Amino acid sequence: MSSLDKIDRKLLELLQQDGRTPYAELGKAVGLAVSSVNERVRKLGERGVITGVHARVSPAALGLDLLAIIFVGWSDAAVEERFLGRIADEPAILECHHVTGGWNYLLKVRVRNTSALEAFLGSVVKAVEGVQRTETLIVLSSPKETATLATERAKWDVGTADG
Repeated sequence: MSSLDKIDRKLLELLQQDGRTPYAELGKAVGLAVSSVNERVRKLGERGVITGVHARVSPAALGLDLLAIIFVGWSDAAVEERFLGRIADEPAILECHHVTGGWNYLLKVRVRNTSALEAFLGSVVKAVEGVQRTETLIVLSSPKETATLATERAKWDVGTADG
């Protein structure tokens, strides 16, 4: 974050709140002309700071009422390539994380219901040869769920200057 100035950080904060905010409105908020905002946003994209612009869609509107966290484990390292290949294009998987501890990966999955979850586990995760175990947590509610990243260091973050 050190290569981002105060204006870049403010633009990122505003764009995360609403990616459709007109550049004129962004310019007013940060004290820049529309052309300068356009240039900064373009450069943030070129530098890979902004990696895309997405619409947030209500899962309920699509009938995807069940959110689950699935831990996946195996002991043979050769399973990883097969597993990653199998899950790469699965739209039900929102996130996949390589984790520490007793598991290899954590998946965040959104499906219609428990029947769909059971089918997903059998047809996708457990269908990968070498997957030895899974643990599934069903989310009852989500008091906070966001993709918004902090643009400033938190007050509680007392680490070194670089992070």
